[in-house]
Amino acid sequence: MATETLTLGKALNTGLRRALENDPKVVIMGEDVGKLGGVFRITDGLQKDFGDQRVIDTPLAESGIIGTAVGLAIRGFRPVCEIQFDGFVYPAYDQIVSQVAKMHYRSQGKVRIPMVIRIPYGGGIGAVEHHSESPEAYFAHTAGLKVVTCANPQDAYSMIQQAIASDDPIVFLEPKRRYWEKGPVELDAPLADAYPLHSARVARAGTDATVLAYGPMVRTALDAATAAAEDGRELEVIDLRTLSPLDLTAAYESVRRTGRCVVVHEAPGNLGLGSEIAARITEECFYSLESPVLRVTGFDTPYPAARVEEEYLPDLDRVLDAVDRTFGW
Repeated sequence: MATETLTLGKALNTGLRRALENDPKVVIMGEDVGKLGGVFRITDGLQKDFGDQRVIDTPLAESGIIGTAVGLAIRGFRPVCEIQFDGFVYPAYDQIVSQVAKMHYRSQGKVRIPMVIRIPYGGGIGAVEHHSESPEAYFAHTAGLKVVTCANPQDAYSMIQQAIASDDPIVFLEPKRRYWEKGPVELDAPLADAYPLHSARVARAGTDATVLAYGPMVRTALDAATAAAEDGRELEVIDLRTLSPLDLTAAYESVRRTGRCVVVHEAPGNLGLGSEIAARITEECFYSLESPVLRVTGFDTPYPAARVEEEYLPDLDRVLDAVDRTFGW
């Protein structure tokens, strides 16, 4: 089985290429996705190989991109929309919440909306305002949408293809600060054999405490686990992968063994995914917990200027501090 070392960005590019090859109804659309190949080059070379009728450069109009994709999806296409940066998605929010998420329910199941909305999200790249948002809670809160996020090249490659093949509308969040990180990717494995799209996965086994993370924070959690191991403490890291529907089966099993849980995400803590996760862990694992479920998140402020963003983003020290606090009860 062919395995190559790819960056996360290249793995997404390769997965999109496979989807275009396998289904003539797949179309990619967004700002600068064609000739330029996207600002992060995720769609690099695709317009050249598949033509400008399938890889479409759109006007700078996010609401128009999503609205057009809704019509295409109703007519049997599988549009893949790129929102250039996370903070640019809000002009399209009405279309996503009022049309994309509602159409299947509104039609009593007669109409499907098989479309993917790709959003590079999160900070850590020294960008200006509106380029480092974490909007996942808005979409995970919206019934009718599915929300997933990859954390490594293998998942990027398989999950983007699984999302495109799905008959449901999926918000596909890409951790932009991890685009250049490399990892092995099995390119020849059948998609049917890939890890299920809406399932969490144990990224590192451990026995002393459970750390739950997703997207860009999985690497941070793994780094924290490596550092903790030097002090004799084994952390189990779980990559949630799917935010709606949430899959916490692995988390429940882990917390029942470790008795301690820390949830990590970049988005602000107030009403973030960590709140829902902490509530569910507490409900399901109450008698196994040795301490409260703790959260390590971004702060409840607008995303700061690039020169101080490292003070905002959860890092290894903040994760380890939370783990230490779970042992203080």
